[in-house]
Amino acid sequence: MAQITGKAFDRKLFTRVFRYVAPYKRVFYFALFLTIFLAALGVIRPILIGKAIDVYVVNNDPTGLLYLMLIVVGILFVEAAAQFYQTYYSNWLGQSVTIDLRSLLFNHITSFKLKYFDKTAIGTLVTRCISDIETIAEIFSQGLLSIMGDLLKLIVVIAVMFAINWQLTLYSLAPIPFLIIAMVVFKNAIKKAFQQVRTQVARLNAFAQEHIVGMAIVQVFNREAKEKEKFVAINESHKKAHIRSVWAYSIFFPVVEILSAISLSLLIWWGVGGVLNQEVSMGDLVMFILFIHMLFRPIRQLADRFNVLQMGMVGSERVFAVLDTESQIQDSGFIKSGVRGSIEFKNVWFAYQDEEWVLRDISFTAKEGETVAFVGATGAGKSSIVNLINRFYEFQKGEILIDNISIQDYDLEYLRDEIAVVLQDVFLFSETVANNISLHNPDITREDIIAAAEAVGASSFIEKLPDTYDYDVRERGGMLSVGQRQLLSFIRAYVYNPKILILDEATSSVDTESELMIQRAIERLTENRTSIIIAHRLSTIQKADRIIVLDNGVITEQGTHQELLANEGHYKRLIDMQYVGS
Repeated sequence: MAQITGKAFDRKLFTRVFRYVAPYKRVFYFALFLTIFLAALGVIRPILIGKAIDVYVVNNDPTGLLYLMLIVVGILFVEAAAQFYQTYYSNWLGQSVTIDLRSLLFNHITSFKLKYFDKTAIGTLVTRCISDIETIAEIFSQGLLSIMGDLLKLIVVIAVMFAINWQLTLYSLAPIPFLIIAMVVFKNAIKKAFQQVRTQVARLNAFAQEHIVGMAIVQVFNREAKEKEKFVAINESHKKAHIRSVWAYSIFFPVVEILSAISLSLLIWWGVGGVLNQEVSMGDLVMFILFIHMLFRPIRQLADRFNVLQMGMVGSERVFAVLDTESQIQDSGFIKSGVRGSIEFKNVWFAYQDEEWVLRDISFTAKEGETVAFVGATGAGKSSIVNLINRFYEFQKGEILIDNISIQDYDLEYLRDEIAVVLQDVFLFSETVANNISLHNPDITREDIIAAAEAVGASSFIEKLPDTYDYDVRERGGMLSVGQRQLLSFIRAYVYNPKILILDEATSSVDTESELMIQRAIERLTENRTSIIIAHRLSTIQKADRIIVLDNGVITEQGTHQELLANEGHYKRLIDMQYVGS
């Protein structure tokens, strides 16, 4: 990942962010025009007010004064309308860029290997997708254009002040060098604080997401108090990071107010003398007082704007660090048709990390329409075989073939369309039963879902639910039993009609009654398709065409149930242990 530098403004990084404005360049240029227009329009009111005093008040001309004030009011309305559209389109632009960038980031994350998620906290990725991208939106809505507007306003005001009375201007601007020093100190002080704030937000999100999802474990093992202590510690770090930024603000803003008061005092002290000596008009003095307010307001706001910009830079660095992460499965395959279902492993070696081999020189064949079961102790490498067939992970040595074609020659999307996986831990979304089965695939109709449920033998329990197929199962399917969730996963697999079916310990966590239903579903699912079954309960695989025994990543035996029993080897010992244990 790219290093997070936290620069207040990184031109290269900003150029990269700005590319996402290209589809909305007309809106950007319109907002930019309004920004320039507002900067120029702002100085007109003080000039007109000064003229009103010198020309109409001094000469006692109420009619002229009325007309001029009406012009000032008209300018105020124009300024208000321009401000509205500038604010609206700046925010619209920021949100449009956010949508595009968030979609790009999410799509990029979904293409990552599972290995990436093994070592990256989910809460951190949530932070990148949500709050970090929001800070990028603020670059446009409250950062860049606002900074340009404030800087233009400063330049225009100072230029007009010098044009009207350079001596009065120099007195007014005497405290500015001290203000510049204060801004530099403030910027440096706030930079690290903002980086730490983003880091602590990511830590908070990661901790909260992980512990809310795992709340059952926290409560079962009575860890509430300890986890609360950890959360309090992380929350305290988050608070301290914010306090450091608040501390910088609490010093900077009073300094700005003091320097503003000094500037105003110098102006009045010298200006009143000028009025008395008839060197300065009263209108000019009032005009300059208004200019001083116009100067220090954007200067005070500039600090905030630069902080918003800096937060956006930090957020964009973090987002681009994820976008620049190359953790995808290489999808160079070109074959998008013709899968029948035969699988062959040839001398496959696989490790999740370095050369800590999980699979060692694995070779086997599953013919088209055949059911092959894998058994072995936990950590023997059974699930790793599943991950390799789906190309969730890449193997290091050997070759995997489907229909005598390298698995890497298949288009990845097509390959996964032809493989259905039923896992032990079924994940259901907070959706209806029907949507959890179809996964919003427009090609799968309600009739297809009902037919699949009847074929699998699960329609009876669905029809007993309050809203049948429209019943909301809630988060992770919490309103259903383990067996019911498992049956939904079978329907999901069946309705997609894959050529290859993988069952990864699909009956290990269900009761006997549910197991009988699931066993019938398995028999229906495995008809006329190649099936790979990873079994915990050995009674569920006795009808398999071949059973392969894994031990420490090595195939130790393979054959039918009867053949392996006759061998009296590792499989026979597993059978004996399971039945003795039961």
